[in-house]
Amino acid sequence: MPLLSLNDLERDVLETLTAFGAIPSLSPEFDAEWAEHGYLEQAAQLLADWARSRKFASADVTIHRLPGRTPTLVVTVDSTAGDGGTVVLYGHLDKQPPLGDWSEGLNPFVPVRRDDRLYARGLSDDGYALFAALSAIEAMEAYGIPHGRCVVLIEASEESGSSDLEAYLDALATHLGDVELLICLDSGALTYDRLWVTTSLRGVVNVQVTVRVLDQGQHSGSVSGIVPSSFRVLRLLLDRVEDAETGDVLVEQMWAQIPPAHAKSAHDIAQEFGDVIASEIPVAEGVELMGKSAEERLLRRTWYPTLSVIGMGGIPSPDIAGNLLRPYTTAVLSFRLPPGVDAKRMGEVVEEIMTTDVPSHARVTFKINSWGDGWAAPELAPWLATALEQASVDGFGRPAGFAGEGGSIPFLASLAQRYPGVQFVATGVGGPHSNAHAIDEMLDLPMMVGVTNAVVTVLTAHAIK
Repeated sequence: MPLLSLNDLERDVLETLTAFGAIPSLSPEFDAEWAEHGYLEQAAQLLADWARSRKFASADVTIHRLPGRTPTLVVTVDSTAGDGGTVVLYGHLDKQPPLGDWSEGLNPFVPVRRDDRLYARGLSDDGYALFAALSAIEAMEAYGIPHGRCVVLIEASEESGSSDLEAYLDALATHLGDVELLICLDSGALTYDRLWVTTSLRGVVNVQVTVRVLDQGQHSGSVSGIVPSSFRVLRLLLDRVEDAETGDVLVEQMWAQIPPAHAKSAHDIAQEFGDVIASEIPVAEGVELMGKSAEERLLRRTWYPTLSVIGMGGIPSPDIAGNLLRPYTTAVLSFRLPPGVDAKRMGEVVEEIMTTDVPSHARVTFKINSWGDGWAAPELAPWLATALEQASVDGFGRPAGFAGEGGSIPFLASLAQRYPGVQFVATGVGGPHSNAHAIDEMLDLPMMVGVTNAVVTVLTAHAIK
């Protein structure tokens, strides 16, 4: 039976969650002066104040700060079920930038509610996480349901590849103690009608490559046909790592064998839901999607390596373009990688490929901006497998769904290395049109309620296992 309703969310959470949506707490990769601006600190303080207002038998709320690193909020709620290991519930408070003009009436940092959906940057990815975790624990105590020791960890560098996370995990190792279960509330969902449990996540490596051919731009009428175009050289270098016809990545080391169980899962999801991936994408009219079937598209999103050009530099906007042969072109490349592929090593491989025997001997500079390894969920313990099915029924009235995700959560790979025997639950509210990282990011409020109730069931099962 669900403990929490949408009315509870509106009474206890919505005001502070909306205030969080108004804070431009960009991740360090997108705000080099994050410390001076203070938005990450402001967000951490807001969440900490709300956490301190909740009613627990025994809890501690601390914002941890390491020199030169983003803050990390840790809320520790002592066990009401006697001795036992720790449950870590994870989320993050840093955000992506607006990434374009939002639709009419929407603004990335002016939250707007439309029916049961709340629009603002960072709400579904991942501002809701602290509220869901603590609301679940608070409700359990209010109803007298025992729970184990819970540590809610909210970091502030996830959108930058969790660059500060390892340092905090080192600093908090003793405090975390014997971690038995990790619940990550930063993942996605294929639909809004059930609890979706993530079975795998891709890794990522972001690199920046600059091709320079001139020290200063020159009139194209004077030097074109003589000086090689930096864009053409960059295009040739890109052809070394991606097939321009098919979009397939050409770096052999980036590919991995898809486990049979994950291939079967993609087949089963396609059989039940049809082309669920295609249905959620706002494709421009007439564009043909990659992949031959719904099943293949699921696997392309979760187990295929891919390349996206996510930024360009040295190219004027169309309204100021002049007849100039530009001195350089910069591209920021994001490679998504299957679980098990060493992300940092792949950055080094790409560097070697793109800086060796460069066409026309153009000058190439290369930098690895960030990286994070992928993750595949370990086999579920019988008690947890049963609990997740019941959690979905309790939260949504339907059995759970299990699927891989195409995004990255470096925290999971880090914890898997530190705690090889830990049980993992990765789930989230990022369903169709939630638009994480894109314009018009949206949090589906009933989905948040369902996930929160599902957390109650999982924590209950952990306490009595």
